[in-house]
Amino acid sequence: MVKTVQNVKNSLKFKAQEKDGVLTIKVGVRKYAVPVKARMISGSSYLFLSFPASSELYQVSAKELVALDKESDASEAYEALNPGKRRGRKRGGSVEMPSELAEALKNLPSGYKLGYSVDGSPKLVRTRRRGKA
Repeated sequence: MVKTVQNVKNSLKFKAQEKDGVLTIKVGVRKYAVPVKARMISGSSYLFLSFPASSELYQVSAKELVALDKESDASEAYEALNPGKRRGRKRGGSVEMPSELAEALKNLPSGYKLGYSVDGSPKLVRTRRRGKA
């Protein structure tokens, strides 16, 4: 009889040994063991790994991770963890170019740009044309 992956997972879930401290996370420069129990069975070619279906909010305090109670206020944690929406790149204020510099750049021939030699004197440099690869 053919066993599906789901059948095998359901069969192995309670046969596996429960282990603590399997999962660690780095916060800043310290490493914390996440207090989640994992069930594991390993063989030569396969590994069965099962975590309880849950999500938890932890607070770092006194060099340990402490799970927050369900009724506690988590607004501070939400503000700290909630990623803001990215609405594109923030652009800096407009930069004004002196008119003398703008006129000098307009006088450069097509296909050239302004470069500097080894001694620091300005020179014309042919622009690089990139072909399709």
